[in-house]
Amino acid sequence: MQQSDNIYDAKKIEQHAQAYWQAQDIFGMKLDANKENFYCLSMLPYPSGELHMGHVRNYTIGDVVAKYQMMQGKNVFQPMGWDAFGLPAENAAIKHNTHPADWTKNNIANMKAQLTRLGYGYAWDNEITTCKPEYYRWEQWLFLQMYKKGLVYRKKSLVNWDPVDQTVLANEQVIDGKGWRSGAAIERKEIYGWFIKITAYAEELLKDLDNLPGWPADVKTMQRNWIGKSKGSEIDYEVPNYGKITVFSTRVDTIMGNSYLAIAFDHPLAKLAAKNNAVLQRFIDNHSINSTAEAVVATAEKKGCRLDFYAIHPITGENISIWIANFVLSGYGTGAVMAVPAHDLRDYEFAKQYNLPIKQVITNSLNDSLPVITTGTLINSAQFTGLTSAEAKKQINKYLEQEKTGRVTTSYRLKDWGVSRQRYWGCPIPIIYCQDCGVVAAENLPVVLPENLAVCKNGSALAQSKEFMEVACPKCGKMATRDTDTFDTFVDSSWYFLRYICSDQ
Repeated sequence: MQQSDNIYDAKKIEQHAQAYWQAQDIFGMKLDANKENFYCLSMLPYPSGELHMGHVRNYTIGDVVAKYQMMQGKNVFQPMGWDAFGLPAENAAIKHNTHPADWTKNNIANMKAQLTRLGYGYAWDNEITTCKPEYYRWEQWLFLQMYKKGLVYRKKSLVNWDPVDQTVLANEQVIDGKGWRSGAAIERKEIYGWFIKITAYAEELLKDLDNLPGWPADVKTMQRNWIGKSKGSEIDYEVPNYGKITVFSTRVDTIMGNSYLAIAFDHPLAKLAAKNNAVLQRFIDNHSINSTAEAVVATAEKKGCRLDFYAIHPITGENISIWIANFVLSGYGTGAVMAVPAHDLRDYEFAKQYNLPIKQVITNSLNDSLPVITTGTLINSAQFTGLTSAEAKKQINKYLEQEKTGRVTTSYRLKDWGVSRQRYWGCPIPIIYCQDCGVVAAENLPVVLPENLAVCKNGSALAQSKEFMEVACPKCGKMATRDTDTFDTFVDSSWYFLRYICSDQ
């Protein structure tokens, strides 16, 4: 059978078209003041080595949008780059007995060739690769600008720790209590790390959602819930032989039904109480939930252990038992909960488990079976009995403020972003530690990640490199040490859209 002349020879025709596009620089960045600009941005991919259909689907959609806008006569800028740092590359390099730098560069070359064959119209002159010093030097610079403005700080905090990958994991990287890559049971561990103070912008982030008319309503609702603004009360409880415990509650109207306090296993009081209490220490070691994610904690079986301390109710003066409970997280609120079992399901389940008092102080004609979690009218609440929940909040807050045991406040679910990771293949954190000067910002950027180090299966190669660690203090000139953590790869991909437009600087 003779081959038809009408058969589309994809390889021949498309290579010819692509060669013409390249020669004419069809998709390069254009600056024409007479045309409207259009920036078509697709998420930069992690260079895993091969494109999959998810890549093809996503980038085809973006490319169709870009080429349509070109046909409308606009200056279209559609860049592409590589989210090239991160633990997956490090693990793959270990598995294949190679170096993350070599693994990443080879994967980029292969994926770039695949993207080109697909005929996407990218401005390759503006290509970026996050593992190159010319990219991450500006990431380090941005970090130090925030540090100087007080928007970056270092503290000890509770984290998800993967004992196999030997690094911190974000909540999203913990699946059913296990590491997303290693499959190991995640531990909760306290370590030092760097945080970006995103909470300083919580209210601004919330308000500006109203300035995004094109966003779907359900996405904006998810964002509002993520920020999680709550108006409530901070309430102080005196604890004899200890001091004060402060709780946050949005339901101060239920305070007269408060029958116990629940604290996180790493609360300062819990640590103090466990020092001379083997039973308590054993409980902490064996029953703390292996996650810092609220969803995991909320669905876990409620476990607790009573302390030898008690709290004094700020209104009634009654003695209230204090429990370490696995449903309380130190990273949320104050790490202590005013438990009102008659009006909170979590508190109710815990009280039933340990036979604790359950006192109803809110009644509601629509639902009066315990726990009553809705608002209503106060009962069994001394001078506040008969008030509606709304009026009771006002009166109880007024009483607490007069007694200097409470105050009205606003809380956010949003927490500051921990960006430190204890792995090698990432952007070095540009901080130096000096015995005399303390924490010092690195001056000569970039702090280059050495690519001649052998990758460790456990821990970071940087921490084992004397050549990298030892450095002269920029202030006093004495020998000091670098921070051996690297940035979370999400830091690399949080500002790349800005780098595309000045990739030659």
